[in-house]
Amino acid sequence: MIKGLIFDLDGVITDTAEFHYLAWKSLAQKIGIEIDREFNEQLKGISRMESLDLILKHGNKEQDFTEEEKEALATQKNDEYKESIKEITPEDLLPGIEKLLKEAKERNLGMVLASASKNGPAIMDNLQITDLFDGIVDPASLKAGKPDPEIFVRGAEMLGLDPSECVGLEDAEAGIEAINGAHMFSVGVGSKEAMKEADYAVEDTSQLDLNTILEKAGQ
Repeated sequence: MIKGLIFDLDGVITDTAEFHYLAWKSLAQKIGIEIDREFNEQLKGISRMESLDLILKHGNKEQDFTEEEKEALATQKNDEYKESIKEITPEDLLPGIEKLLKEAKERNLGMVLASASKNGPAIMDNLQITDLFDGIVDPASLKAGKPDPEIFVRGAEMLGLDPSECVGLEDAEAGIEAINGAHMFSVGVGSKEAMKEADYAVEDTSQLDLNTILEKAGQ
């Protein structure tokens, strides 16, 4: 019996990927590294410091900065990103998501946000959906990021549920791996190739339907 839904944020509820990309691109240029949209695909779903390490490796500069300097660079990127996400409004909810969240709430399904983004609470406030959720997993409290299942296991715990009673929704391969590792029913949003490990997948959020998800999850 499914009693809870655990959501990733970027690419599932809203798409802040563009804001992230522009902020990383801007930072990379300042330190003499060029990144493009294709490279940016590698940065989806992973932490800020892991993203920075990949960029430095891409530019053959992984030995050029101390840990302190790297922290400062990551903060610089985040400051630029935080400025840009102030512009987010409920209009930036991805297609079909408002309907999905409201239907889930009406059915008394628990809902938790499980995002690697430390800016999750601010983004949800701007989207005006915070009150629909029962909790937000604090990524700073985790020992390991996705694809480790910890964030989804923690999400189920916040709802007082077993992972088998929850559905996880993700758009990143690392996220699907994390949901599957938590022994939770996985719903993927994205291309068939990228989402091939998901228990159920759709190409975009407009195709997410609560009845279908619950049916597929064996409700």
